[in-house]
Amino acid sequence: MIKSRDTALAELTLRKYERPFKVKNRDLVSKLCLSIGLLQPGDSRDVIVDVLYALLLKKELNSKQIEDEVKKIRKRHKLPMTGVASSNLRRQTRRLRELFLIEKVANNYRITENDKLAHVFKEKIENYLLNSIRERVGEYFSEIDRQFLTNVSRKKN
Repeated sequence: MIKSRDTALAELTLRKYERPFKVKNRDLVSKLCLSIGLLQPGDSRDVIVDVLYALLLKKELNSKQIEDEVKKIRKRHKLPMTGVASSNLRRQTRRLRELFLIEKVANNYRITENDKLAHVFKEKIENYLLNSIRERVGEYFSEIDRQFLTNVSRKKN
């Protein structure tokens, strides 16, 4: 028997919320992070929101600048200074990079290709990541049908 790995090759969580008409600034970034699974509903560990927010405001930052901007944002919004350690901020930038939202050029981070996030979503997440996950899940459905349901269709005939 061949043992398969249970480690996902790619993962994407999508959630649908109300339309973003009256949501602004950090709350809008927070809702985006919730929508794409970077943040869990009710989770107080939301420093990833501030990392993305800082990059949206400042365009391009190195690790130290991200740390400084995140601290300023959290202070301005009267949020606790939890999760602002440089090791955690590196982890959050890695998560944003894994979803292709940001990239590292030399020692600086920026929105992927300095592009609009809607275009990054369309090109990198929707067309590439989501499509490859959808195709692989489809292969599992087909294999289930082949292994378990081929006899069912023969019995009906």
